[in-house]
Amino acid sequence: MSTTISLCLIAKNESANLPRLLNSARECADEIIVLDTGSIDDTVSIAESFGAKVFNYKWHDDFADAKNEALRHTTRDWVLALDADMEIEIGHAQKIRAAA
Repeated sequence: MSTTISLCLIAKNESANLPRLLNSARECADEIIVLDTGSIDDTVSIAESFGAKVFNYKWHDDFADAKNEALRHTTRDWVLALDADMEIEIGHAQKIRAAA
């Protein structure tokens, strides 16, 4: 049985960054969890177009609480927690998968 990976992130108004991250993570993420904290741009629709499970969260000015809420929705063996403005370098998705 192979190990599975959840990509988990918190986002608000990240439509400019999200496609780059999600494209770069396609080869290593078996599940994508996006906790949206009140976006008014296309963040939610972009995330959903990549197959992400999107959960709405009312921001309480508590990053730890938001991160824990996002993690609560993951269902895979390992969690890769990234920010929406990050990107996995070409070739490194396979390395992440192998490491897991």
